[in-house]
Amino acid sequence: MRRRGFLRTVGVMLLGASWRADAQRAASMPRIGFLTPEGTTPGEPAFWQGMRDLGYVEGKTIAVDRRSADGDLARLPALAVELAKLRPDMIAAIATAASIAAQQATATIPIVMVGVSDPVSSGLVGNLARPGGNVTGTSLQANAVVGKQIELIHQLLPNATRIAALWNPANVIHQQLMLSEALAAGARQRLLVRIGEVRAAKELDSAFTTLESERPDAVLMLADSMFISNAARIGELALAHRLPVISGGSGVLAQAGILATYGADVADVARRSAAYVQKILRGAKPGDLAVELPTKFELIINARTAKALGIHVPASVLTRADEVIR
Repeated sequence: MRRRGFLRTVGVMLLGASWRADAQRAASMPRIGFLTPEGTTPGEPAFWQGMRDLGYVEGKTIAVDRRSADGDLARLPALAVELAKLRPDMIAAIATAASIAAQQATATIPIVMVGVSDPVSSGLVGNLARPGGNVTGTSLQANAVVGKQIELIHQLLPNATRIAALWNPANVIHQQLMLSEALAAGARQRLLVRIGEVRAAKELDSAFTTLESERPDAVLMLADSMFISNAARIGELALAHRLPVISGGSGVLAQAGILATYGADVADVARRSAAYVQKILRGAKPGDLAVELPTKFELIINARTAKALGIHVPASVLTRADEVIR
């Protein structure tokens, strides 16, 4: 009995010591907040791979507090305030809306924006070379490539005169920047641009039904996390309604069945964002770290979709494509 009692006491002591050690280790780990607009975003896996490449492993060398708006962008400000109240060492925010919410929640906690559209026009930084303030990170420059997407429509459909620009007004700042570019680029190409709205996934079916009735020559889907999260359904709808859809952002949409995508390599940008986390945790000030612009852009053509829609893809487009889905 005494031996069992002794062993029980030793076991409790060791368990208590283990708990204290775990608590001390957790307290000594850098802690970051992680804010996203969707449950899963295209850049998120690449960001965490970049973190692992730098030696940051959740639960071992870093602690992470996660918050996701799950597609309801109106929740982002409250979620950002929750994270700020936890006083993390820094906050990483995916895309423009989450980065703006984080900036509004705190002026002191460093913020690393991951793949925002245009950080200057959206008011996140004052200058790309020396951002100032507590925000820095990477940009996809999604609005800057909308003109290239319009040119791609002209190359794939040289007789096109009318296009629909599909945007998400719930993500107003990021999307408005791209919509303005689409209207300007359409005017340069002498294209009549009609604007269509989709605020949530539940509106996609009715939006494509409306598009089919109006029969634009092509649909320009402005890059948005909500569209990417619903890539499979969008691919189905585009084929079912026989609509050539071109978008930016992620190749996920082309893989799902839309005609083509062109934009910055999302994974490359997100992976490089991890370096900002390391620099800040080592003492760098966000305001002194220049914002990085994308260096890799991807053109992906879905040849299967082109064939199904009776569209001839010129050899000049195929040869410069980074990927052709056959």
